[in-house]
Amino acid sequence: MRVSVVVPVLNEEGALPGLIAMLGTLEAQEIILVDGGSHDRTVEIARAHHITIFPSVPGRGIQLNAGAAKATGELLLFLHADAQLQPGALCVMRAALEDSRMVGGVFDVRFEGGDWVAACFDKIYHWRRYLGIFYGDSGIFVRREIFSELGGFPPYPIMEDYEFGRRLFRRGKLAFLNEPIVLSDRRWRKDGLLKTLMIWVILQTAFSLGFSAERLGRIYRQVR
Repeated sequence: MRVSVVVPVLNEEGALPGLIAMLGTLEAQEIILVDGGSHDRTVEIARAHHITIFPSVPGRGIQLNAGAAKATGELLLFLHADAQLQPGALCVMRAALEDSRMVGGVFDVRFEGGDWVAACFDKIYHWRRYLGIFYGDSGIFVRREIFSELGGFPPYPIMEDYEFGRRLFRRGKLAFLNEPIVLSDRRWRKDGLLKTLMIWVILQTAFSLGFSAERLGRIYRQVR
């Protein structure tokens, strides 16, 4: 199955060299970066490495949908710029999707750091995915026809990946891979464990209770 990797980017010149090096080991048939208006060297670096990059209005959901529209693969894999997969990750993903009942899935998140805080986040991410709670940093992958059927990611300023994940979870059987996806700890190292967890719980609960993504986006910008 042909795999298209889609990555939304915005001012990611620091993460891009590592991302490009990792993508070179995956043997993906197609790599698409979607830029939301970077004013650093993101676009320059991508083009220097002959990586396809398209302009887009900012907004992760909008950028992801734009990349999916350009993609030609039967399988779509959505990654964040700071994600790192092992060289054989796509083989594991393809093998899981050989089961026709599988509509998509996610990888097993591991955070950098190696301390108890990173281990705590690892466990939280690992177990909540079985409840259909996961985000874009888990490396969401999906069959193209299922993605189209679900209408892609909602154009929300926040929670677009959570909402798509919930739709995907309800749509059919998911592959919860043990294959690791390693993420940068840059965000929660800055904010701290308790503050990060509190923000997650408040946003997810409020969204589930019907608060609009637009309103939550404004709150999120303020608390960060």
